[in-house]
Amino acid sequence: MREKLTNPDHVRTWPGTIPVEHVYTVGVAGEAFLRAIKERGRLVAVGCPGCGTDYLPPRLYCERCFEKTGEVREVEARGTVDTFTVAHRDLEGHPLEKPQVYAFVRIDGTGGGLVHRLGEVDPDDVHIGMEVQAVFLPPAQRTGSILDIVNFKPAE
Repeated sequence: MREKLTNPDHVRTWPGTIPVEHVYTVGVAGEAFLRAIKERGRLVAVGCPGCGTDYLPPRLYCERCFEKTGEVREVEARGTVDTFTVAHRDLEGHPLEKPQVYAFVRIDGTGGGLVHRLGEVDPDDVHIGMEVQAVFLPPAQRTGSILDIVNFKPAE
């Protein structure tokens, strides 16, 4: 399969499945983010000393000016709905018992945010600009995953 194809009509297919194994690592910045969620039920961000951009989730280098980012700092687990969608079917295409709302939540005090579920709210009441706060699993149930955040709910 190393021959060069010059005609797109001659593209070959591989019938069946190709087994692929991989290990995903979150890296140093991702580990700090997930550890804060698991151990403290908090969100963390980093800032760029060069251009002042704040990142959540954290990253080691600024994507704008390529400076090494600063220290990890805690931020409030609150934000604003930037955009959202309402799902009526699951990943297999089966109808959901009740619609599920997914949103991009821009986290207060940062330039970043998270795509996550919204809960404790009727889908008809969700709107862009809605203030929300994270709901975390109880400490004993957290595993160090983004799913340790159960959902975001309307801010009190």
